[in-house]
Amino acid sequence: MKQFRCGDVVPGCQWVARNEDEQQLFEEIHTHARDAHGMDEVPPEVLDAIQGVITEVQV
Repeated sequence: MKQFRCGDVVPGCQWVARNEDEQQLFEEIHTHARDAHGMDEVPPEVLDAIQGVITEVQV
């Protein structure tokens, strides 16, 4: 299971997403970035930061 903690990229944000499918995880992240942080487009440097903090977790 892959996990992304938004607070690892946006300090103070408590949102966490988990998904087995990386594509679905990125869709959830994009929706959160738009709805919570007003990012209609996620810049490449932010995508790089996101990819750098996605971890594998046991459920």
